[in-house]
Formats: sequence, structure tokens, C-alpha cells
Amino acid sequence: MLESKGSTAICGGADSPRYFAHGDAIDMELRPRFPEAEKGGARSLCKSRSHTIGSRVEHHAGRTVNTTIFFFHLENFAALPGVCVQTVCRMDLHNQAKSLGILTEFLDARGERHVTDETALKIIVEALPARIPRRFVEDPVVVRAGQPARTELAEAAHLPLRWRIDAGPGIIAEGETDGRTIVWPRDLPFGTYRLLLGGGASPEEELPLIVSPPRAFAGDFDRGWLLAVQLYGVRSARNWGIGDFTDLEGLIELANRLGADGIGLNPLHALFDDRPGDCSPYSPNSRLFLNALYIDVEKIPEYRPTADYGAIARMRESHFVDYAGVADQKWRALRSAYDAFCVHANAERRRDFEAFRAERGPLVERFACFEVLRHMFHKPWWEWPAEWRRPVATKCAALRGGPDGHEVEFVEFVQWTADRQLQSCKSLADRLGMKVGLYLDVAVGVQSDGFDAWNEQEAISRHLAVGAPPDLLNVLGQNWGLAGFNAAGLDITCFEPFRQMLRASMRHAGAIRLDHVLGLKRLYLIPHGFPARQGAYVQMPLEALLAVTALESVANRCVVIGEDLGSVPEGFREQMADWGIWSYKVVLFERDNQGRFHGVEHYAPNALITFNTHDLSTYAGWRSFSDLKQKRSLGIDPGESDDARWHALGMLDEVLRRHGIHSNDLYSVAGFLARTKSRLMALSLEDLLGVVDQPNIPGTVDEHPNWRQRLPVALEAMEGVIDVAALKAATHERARIPR
Repeated sequence: MLESKGSTAICGGADSPRYFAHGDAIDMELRPRFPEAEKGGARSLCKSRSHTIGSRVEHHAGRTVNTTIFFFHLENFAALPGVCVQTVCRMDLHNQAKSLGILTEFLDARGERHVTDETALKIIVEALPARIPRRFVEDPVVVRAGQPARTELAEAAHLPLRWRIDAGPGIIAEGETDGRTIVWPRDLPFGTYRLLLGGGASPEEELPLIVSPPRAFAGDFDRGWLLAVQLYGVRSARNWGIGDFTDLEGLIELANRLGADGIGLNPLHALFDDRPGDCSPYSPNSRLFLNALYIDVEKIPEYRPTADYGAIARMRESHFVDYAGVADQKWRALRSAYDAFCVHANAERRRDFEAFRAERGPLVERFACFEVLRHMFHKPWWEWPAEWRRPVATKCAALRGGPDGHEVEFVEFVQWTADRQLQSCKSLADRLGMKVGLYLDVAVGVQSDGFDAWNEQEAISRHLAVGAPPDLLNVLGQNWGLAGFNAAGLDITCFEPFRQMLRASMRHAGAIRLDHVLGLKRLYLIPHGFPARQGAYVQMPLEALLAVTALESVANRCVVIGEDLGSVPEGFREQMADWGIWSYKVVLFERDNQGRFHGVEHYAPNALITFNTHDLSTYAGWRSFSDLKQKRSLGIDPGESDDARWHALGMLDEVLRRHGIHSNDLYSVAGFLARTKSRLMALSLEDLLGVVDQPNIPGTVDEHPNWRQRLPVALEAMEGVIDVAALKAATHERARIPR
């Protein structure tokens, strides 16, 4: 995600962010906020929420009302006579917003004050779960191993106060304090728990408690470099018109011969199998599962040739990925392979399939059920029959055990196949001794009608899109069309959805990049149907999210890189670094106020450095002004004049000469990157092959073939095009000896 140069300040002296201009996703949904088909009545909503952990339940005339959850659904109560609405439900709108961490005004890049429209603010408030009021401890408790940990109690806490740490199956620690400070035991095991405060059998207050390592996994290497690839665009003699996991194995072997320590990839998240045109890897159906189009179908043991190989040959020669054609061929082939698996699979294959189902637990069954239901009803999940609008374990089990069980198992089979092929890539990188192996990108959000939003309706706000307010370059603001996590929902669910997302992303990765990592601190949320300027910033529980990130990073031995481009609030990068989250440095942005590029001494060790990103021009395109010409031809202001580009080219030459580099080709730039202290550097395959067009132009949809361009050189011929000797000379300071 790219950040523009306009600066913003939150009124009240909170933060001073800059706005992001993200081209990876667009707003795909402009639906009513609470359609009648979705409601199911307040009674059903009441029933579904009445047992939420930490809530206070009132009983009136035989009805149970969860007052801490319901105050954002006042309109639902209007039609329910006899229900007592507590005083908390009558809080004025701005107090409700404040209780949810919503900042109702901010200063834009021009210093102008923006106040969120009251209608939009009401929708934002109603779309978020109510934050559970607490009297003793306000925020989730974070305990960092090896560091003294204590929590201060509010004045409302009556002493002595009893506390217990609940792991679900049982209590792992308990005690009592007669002062206003709880000193936590030093030997607490890592994990996420519920902290129970006060009372006897029934606690007076509950909140999350996270016990984490002091820092995220730091990596067990000094310096290395990665080959960055858009996997879909890889051309080979055998693939079906889209790069696949067998091509990824070939790329790993190529990277090994070049002395690299791994492959950096676009997000591999699951998209929508019946909407192949929605091909942005940053607009996923689910971040918990994989895109099936990356499967090499011919590698499945049960597959027998049934595809239209004439059509495949034509797609293989195409300049662009024909997603509809590829999907048609691959899904028919996957279905054929599954049918053969059901009849002919040997015992070892069956055992491994069941092992995968056990590894992924209820999630994979739930995902499979969601996909079957989506194809069954052909509408967004909030318009499904009421019984299916929320995932219920018993109903999912019944669906799998019923007449549609074959369809459910087919989805599980596809995910098993994708997982095992990606695992094979990781295993190959491990055998070759690569320090990182796979470096995977993680999208900032999900599509609101996808699995993750259905599965985590408390933690993911489907009525709101993540975006950015107006700035100097994007005067209308940005709407990325993605649903993101919300603070209150993560609190209610004890951060488990965020933890599951990290765990899935790290499953086969040696490093991941969190897109728009500033979203761990706050998100700019826009109601569907409203312009981007009518959004609002919503604060997130940064310390707790960093603790959960460190927890999963250490458990999976996975380096975490936060995409922190542009200006961020004061102290944010320092807090990231304190938790062991690496920074992401793009050389094109690393200049002083006169446009001079910073020298190698500027770059911190715990960072990934790269010249550009998928949203920026390639090196060849940058030097030839091609990106400026293309954007102007599309009616897009590139934000840079030709004179400014000539100046930038001169400044690049100057910094290279200052470091004793007297040429300005790509390999000279690679040599400059290699000299920095940053422990990882990435070189894009597009740059090494001299590609001019960039993979994605932010702000375009059909005007540019975003996420569809294929590389001009087949995998088998790449070493003959890349100047291998020049590349090895440039990267020798951090290159590994190939195995």
C-alpha cells in the first residue's frame, strides 16, 4: 500500500498520519446497510448475543437483553414492545462514538478541519459491536515474557480484588490483591486468555490477557536477498496460462542458483471461484485459505488428462492471464481429480487428507460449507435464509454429513491440494538452505461478502470499508472496498480471528509482510454508499495486536515486516521496532526535502529494502518515463512532472557516485541496496527481465491490465536473459552459496 505526501493531523493532538493511496482493491459493494432480509428480528439477534463473554444481562418480562451489546441496534428495539432499553442505549451519538474509539474530526493535508457527517457517523457507530464497559481495567492486558508486568486498577475496583486467568479448559493462575496494582506471575505460558476480575464463581469483569514473547521472531540470519515475483504472471512451458506452485518450485531453484534466500510473493489468499474477473490478490474472499488457481492440477496423483489442451496452449501463449479461461479449465480438472480420489485414493492419501482436516480444525469445514452455500443461494450471505447467516458448528457438520457432503468435501480436497503443494515449495527451500524461503504478502482486509466476514461477524465490520481521507494527491479520498477488523469485536473474541489470520499466513512462510501495518493502530472506515471524505478514524488496540503478532511470529519462526510507507504517527515505528516488527523501505520514497536519495547509512538493520513495489513503476519504466506517459494517457495525474523525474534521475546518479558506483543500470542499483545494513533486500523479477509496465496502477480497474500481465520470458529461459554475473557481483555481500 502506498502513502501519498499529504500530511494529516487528528484534532485534539492525537496523531499526525499521512494518507494512503491504495490501488489493490476497489469498492465492489454498494448495498443497503441493514436490508430487511438480514435482520431476522431483534429477538433472534438478542438470542445470538445473550451469552457474550463479559456482558451484563438484564431480564425483563421473560426476555433476555444484553445491554452492553445492543445499544448500537436501537432501531431494532423500536419494533419490540415491552423490552427495557437501558440508559446506556440512550447515549448521544458522539459519546457512543468516543466509547468505540471513533475520532469524529481531523485536519486534512491542507490543514482544513473535517467533521464526519452525522448520518455517516451513526452508521459507523451502529456497524461496530459495542465496546464492553469496564470499571476495573479498561484495555486488554499484555504481559511480555521476561519483563516485569503489572496492571493498575481503576478507583472503582473494590479491594481486596480477586483475579483469575482462564485458559478455557481451566484456570492457569489466580490470586488476590489488596492494592491498586496487580503484579503478574513471571512464569505464565504464552497464549491468549480471559482475565476474570472480582466476584466468586461469577466474575464482575472479564477482558483479554495476552502473554507473549518480548519480541517477534528476529530471523536467524545476518543479511540476505529475495527474488520478488507476481506468481500469476509467471510463464512456463508447462503451466496452464497462469503461474502455479510447480513454477514456484522452479523459481526457488532459480533463486538458489542466483544466491538468493527466498521468493517474495503477491498474496496467495483465496478469491472467489465463480468471479474469476475479480483477480486482485489484495481483495480476498478469505485470508485463511489459498487461491486454488495456483494448483498444478497435473501433479495430483489421481488426475487423468481431461482438459482442453488446445485452449490451454492458447492461454499459455497469451500476453495476459485469461482468468475466466484458466478457471474453467482448472475447476473442471480439479473436479475430475476429486472424483477419482473418492474412488481410487490409496490409504496414505486418505490419511493425509484427514490429517489436513485435523490440522486446520473446524475452519476448513466451515470454509467448505460457506462455499457450498454461496453456490447454492447465489447471493450475499446476509441475504441467505436466516439459519445460515451465521456459522453454526452443528449445522455445518450436518451439511457435510448430508446430501451435499460430497460438495463440502470437494472444497476441502482443493484446499488440501493447494496446501500440500505450497508446503512442498517450503520444503524445497528448506532443503536448499534458504534463510527465508517464502516471503508472503498479507492483504489489509477482505471482501465483505466473503468467508472471513461471514465467519467473524463480531470482529470484521462488513458495513464499513477501509480507506483513506482526502489528501493533496487524492482530493476525493480513497475507498479500498475491503472490510477490516474492529477493536471491540477483537476484544470480544479475545483476538482469536486476528491470531488465526496470522497463523494461516505464516503456515508455510519464513517471512510475511502486513499490508498497511498502521491499521494495527487505527483504521479510516467509510460506510458503504458514502464518499471517502465521510469516513472516520477508529482507534485499534495496538499493544495487544503487536503482542499477538509476536506470539504467532515466534511460534511459527516467521519474520514480520510491517508496510509502513510514508509518514506515520510519532513513535509508531519505534513501537514496532520494540516489538521486533521490521520496517519496509522503498528507495523511491527515501529522499530528503531537496529530493536527494539517502545513503546506505540511512537504512536500519531490521528492515526489508527494495527499489519499488507492485504499485510503482518498474525500474525500466521509471528511467524511460513510461509510467508518467501511461498515467497521463489514462487521464490520471501522475503527481510528478517530467522535470521532477529528470531531477530524480540525477539524484539517483549522485547517490550512486557518492558510494563509488559509476553506472546507473539495475545491477548498479542492486549493488547499492546490497550495501545497506537492512537484513533483507528484494529485487523484482520484472526489473531483472527489463519489463517496462508495472503490475498495478492504483486508481484504475479496466483501464490497465492490473494483476493480469504475464512475464515476457518463460521460466526455463530466465537465466539466459538475466545478467547472472552482474547480479552476483552486485549481491555478493549478502549472497549465499547455492546448494
